[in-house]
Amino acid sequence: MRSMNLVDSWVHSRSMYNEPFRFRSLFGLTHKPNSKKPPNSPAHPFTLKQTRLISPHAPICAVLTREEKESPNQETQFDFKAYMVNKAVSVNKALDDAVSLRDPPKIHEAMRYSLLAGGKRVRPMLCIAACELVGGVESQAMPAACAVEMIHTMSLIHDDLPCMDNDDLRRGKPTNHKVFGEDVAVLAGDSLLAFAFEYVATVTTGVPQSRILAAIFELAKSIGAEGLVAGQVVDITSAGVSDVGLDQLEFIHVHKTAVLLEASVVLGAILGGGNKEEVEKLRKFARCIGLLFQVVDDILDVTKSSAELGKTAGKDLVAEKATYPKLMGLEKSREFAEKLNEEAKDQLSGFDSGKAAPLVALANYIAYRQN
Repeated sequence: MRSMNLVDSWVHSRSMYNEPFRFRSLFGLTHKPNSKKPPNSPAHPFTLKQTRLISPHAPICAVLTREEKESPNQETQFDFKAYMVNKAVSVNKALDDAVSLRDPPKIHEAMRYSLLAGGKRVRPMLCIAACELVGGVESQAMPAACAVEMIHTMSLIHDDLPCMDNDDLRRGKPTNHKVFGEDVAVLAGDSLLAFAFEYVATVTTGVPQSRILAAIFELAKSIGAEGLVAGQVVDITSAGVSDVGLDQLEFIHVHKTAVLLEASVVLGAILGGGNKEEVEKLRKFARCIGLLFQVVDDILDVTKSSAELGKTAGKDLVAEKATYPKLMGLEKSREFAEKLNEEAKDQLSGFDSGKAAPLVALANYIAYRQN
C-alpha cells in the first residue's frame, strides 16, 4: 500500500498511516515534542482513533441538491441517488423509533427536534456501507449507525450554544437552545450521548459480543478527550489567535470532524466482520474523507449564503477562526480537497468494486456537496 501523496508542497515521504492509532499530519507536519503544541494539547502523540416533528421520509427531498445529483461519479454506474434515498428512509425510521416520545416529554421533544431535523445522514450511511463492504448486512450496523448520528447531533446541539459557537440556525431551523432554552439543550445533548451507547449495547443483533464491545470501545475513544472533545477545546482556544498554522488547524479538524466519520466507518467494518487489514484500510479511507469534509465545509462557508447552507454562513470569518481558505487560499483548498478525495478512494482499490461503489460515491458526495 503506497503512502499518502497529496500535494508535493504539503507532504513529505512520511505516511500518516504507519501506526493505526497514531495521528500523523496529512501535510507531513508531524507534531514533535519540541515543536509548538496546540493550546491545551497533550504532550504525547495524539490518539485518533418533538412531538412527531417530521416523518422518516421528510428529509429525503433535501438530501441531494441539483448540483450534488450532477456531481462527478465516473468510476461506477452505481445509482447513488437511489442508494441515498433508500438508506435515508431506513435510518430515519430507525432514529424515529429509537427516540420516541415518553416521560418526561420536554427532554424527548428536544432530543427529537434536533435528531429528526433532517441532515444528510452521511455518518450512518458510511457505517452501513462499510459493514456491507466486508460482508455484513444493514441490520447488523443500523444500531451503530443510529448511535453515531445521535452523537453527531449532540455535538451540533452543544456546538451551537452561546458558550460555544453561539449559532441561531442549524439545518435551516432555529437551533435547539433557541427553541427549548440553554438548560434543556445541554441536557438533550447529554441524553443523546448516553443513549447512543445504550442503543448499540442493547439493540445490536446478529453480531458476536466481542465485536459489539470492540465497536463501543472505538466509538467511546473517538469522542473523548483525545478525540472530538480535544478538537473542540483546541478550536475554542484558537479563536482569534493570529498565528494558527496548518498543523494546528488540521489537529482541530481531524479531531472535531474527521474522528466521528472515521468511527462511523470503522464501526461498520467491525460489526460486519471485517478482518484487521480490512478495518485498517477503511480507517485510512475514513481519515481522508473526514478531513475532506471539513475542507469542503470551510470552502462552502465563504462561497455560499446562509439560505443555501441552512446554517449561518461566514461565521468563522466573523469569529476570526483559522480556515483552509484563509491559510491556503480558495484555489489551493479546492486542490487539496481533490487530492484527499483521490487518496480516500485509493484505499478502496483492494475491495470488490461493486461493494465499494457506495463508499466511492459517498466520497464524491462529500467532495462535491453544496451545503
